[in-house]
Amino acid sequence: MERRRNKMRTVIKLFSFLFLLSIVKGYSQDFNKEELSYSEFLGYVKKYHPLVKQANLEVSSAQAMLMVARGGFDPKIEVDYNKKEFKGTEYYSLLNSSFKIPTWYGVEIKAGFDETDGQYYNPQNRTPEAGLTSLGISVALGQGMFINQRMADVREGKLQLKLSDAQRKLRAIEVLYKASEAYFEWRKSYNEAELYKSYLGFASTRFNGVKKLIELGDSPAIDSVEAGITVRKRELNVENGNLKLAKAKLNLSNYLWIENVPVELEDNVKPEQNLIQTLEETLKTSAMMVNSETFEAHPKIQALETKMSMLEINRQLKANSLLPKLNVGYNYISEPSYFNSFNADDYKFNIDFSIPIFLRKERGGLKLAKLKIQDLKFDIDQQRLELKNKIKAQQTEIASLKRQKNVIDNLVKDYVTMLNSEEKLFSFGESSIFLINSRENNLVSAKLSQISIENQYYISNAELYKILANPD
Repeated sequence: MERRRNKMRTVIKLFSFLFLLSIVKGYSQDFNKEELSYSEFLGYVKKYHPLVKQANLEVSSAQAMLMVARGGFDPKIEVDYNKKEFKGTEYYSLLNSSFKIPTWYGVEIKAGFDETDGQYYNPQNRTPEAGLTSLGISVALGQGMFINQRMADVREGKLQLKLSDAQRKLRAIEVLYKASEAYFEWRKSYNEAELYKSYLGFASTRFNGVKKLIELGDSPAIDSVEAGITVRKRELNVENGNLKLAKAKLNLSNYLWIENVPVELEDNVKPEQNLIQTLEETLKTSAMMVNSETFEAHPKIQALETKMSMLEINRQLKANSLLPKLNVGYNYISEPSYFNSFNADDYKFNIDFSIPIFLRKERGGLKLAKLKIQDLKFDIDQQRLELKNKIKAQQTEIASLKRQKNVIDNLVKDYVTMLNSEEKLFSFGESSIFLINSRENNLVSAKLSQISIENQYYISNAELYKILANPD
């Protein structure tokens, strides 16, 4: 029997392992393809990255805080029961119970039931044998009538939801920006590695050709040394390029998740090569998509304006404290059996009044609340100006990098023409390996500059995307 149980456990474990393996394999197959586009990569980060999910907790936390604030208006049942009995004598038995319903504007509805029994108790607590019921209302006619702490907490809780959404966007955009940097660095390293590989191939072909020419006596032996030096330089470049690519790929993998499973790129996956045509649409950074409404909808401005609204609630609360405390309560009381027959002479009535003479604490608190609002207004004005200038500066940089890219593209074409011309001259015996290597080195440097400027252009767009802070 025990052997059968162990066998069943082994089978269950095996199936569980195979199931998990199939899940992980299924995830890896999503990236087992020729190209991972930037928009697709960004979509994975938005949906699955833990730090983006963590940013979403800001809103959930604010919802919980709002629930706590609304709890201040929950109906409440209170029961207070005291009894004393000593040496067979019941000194007293006191029952006070109530059901309270707080409402919005400083009004509280209350129903109660009191019962008193025994030989020794305060006469004012005496009730009929069946007990005493009450139904009444308490109204704040001074402080707390138009705003009180419970009302302020609920209003701030609603504003906190809006503030948390803005903070969520600011936290998420940081993750997306860093993920974009990792993708662009991977693309740059990939293109550099491919460039070095291709020119290593050219150098190796040229080296073999020079050796044949030397064997035929058509070229001096020193040419093989120079061609060999170029091959070794290219081999070194390829090795360094592969190292950079491996590190860039591992850095990119920090941002690749599906559900709770991190995913590592396969070696055959390439970055998007047509990125320059799709980038602005993916990041929404084209000049047509950035307008005056961007400033007001910006999460940082929204967060500051929400904080301003919260400070305004605090100011109203401080202004309300200048009013005297005046609470009036009325309760109709009756025996349970007579409750249906109303008698206006049976009631409890109370007035609670107080006011500080100088109100220095209250006036000082109100002044501080007003100063905080004024301070935040200055901050909002400054943030609007800085945001406007940052966007303008980034757009200027993007436009400049576009022009630089056009220049470097033409420069690369010219270097290609020069190299092709030099190779033709060499085939006619009118050039040398030294000149070909010089032309090729200039071309490689120009292409590396081309890759670098392209990468700067991508990062500059990502920085504008970060400034605009619209991750959704």
